[in-house]
Amino acid sequence: MSYSLSRVLIVGCGAIGTQLAHKLSEQGHAVTGLKRHPPASDGRIDYIAADITSPADVANISGDFEYVFFILSADGRTEKNYRDIYETGLQNMLNKFARQRWFFVSSTSVYGQSKGEWVDENSPARPANVTSQLIRQAERQVMDLSPLNIIVRFSGIYGPGRGHLLKMVRQQPLVQQQPPYFTNRIHQQDCVGILAFLFAQRLADMALEQCYLASDDEPVPMWEVMSWLADQMRCPAPAIKPADVGVSQNKRCNNQRLKALGYQFYYPSYRDGYRGLLIHE
Repeated sequence: MSYSLSRVLIVGCGAIGTQLAHKLSEQGHAVTGLKRHPPASDGRIDYIAADITSPADVANISGDFEYVFFILSADGRTEKNYRDIYETGLQNMLNKFARQRWFFVSSTSVYGQSKGEWVDENSPARPANVTSQLIRQAERQVMDLSPLNIIVRFSGIYGPGRGHLLKMVRQQPLVQQQPPYFTNRIHQQDCVGILAFLFAQRLADMALEQCYLASDDEPVPMWEVMSWLADQMRCPAPAIKPADVGVSQNKRCNNQRLKALGYQFYYPSYRDGYRGLLIHE
């Protein structure tokens, strides 16, 4: 696949943003990362220090960028944390970079389905909680700005440095067994791979949809995941938790739109991904 080289701004250079920046830089693109407190340039990424919630900081950003990747998460779980990023910060950036093409990283939390339903990009996205509503509102803003802007909804991200589930396993957690409580996962490497893949498709003028659901091939009951991990780690099996009728997130994510476009997962299932992590445990 051939395409021209581009000037890219990556807003939010955590693990995924930094790995994506390195990948695109290795392909020859000119990559700039935006962080509140950036490190020194590593020779592959130029950095800009800016707080996107500050109109003055955003106004002072210089650079003739063609593409913007928005890969930020809230600092905490409060409504204010989410408004800072997905309302105030996003609006400041859209005001500054309205003419650029956007890739906006979203979340499958925008789906409000809670009874194990299958969801895809055409499923209703009407979350009940305010934080997910703010993400959904941000999605609409980006999509409405241009039909060429793309939303990528990641499910639960795991990988190096994201060992929450492994810590839980060691504590013999209470886990719902029946009815199944489904979990949807994606390895950090696939997050980077999918963003780079969609970017390459865009540069090659491939016809793209505005929204992609990014999750691995295997939505699976949390009981199965925790039991498998406990067995692999030689920990006690999880204890059975009474069914929680008040859950707001219990769904199965369908990734066929992404796979039909040609993306091949590095880690198609949680077993593939966690085996590599457990080697270092």
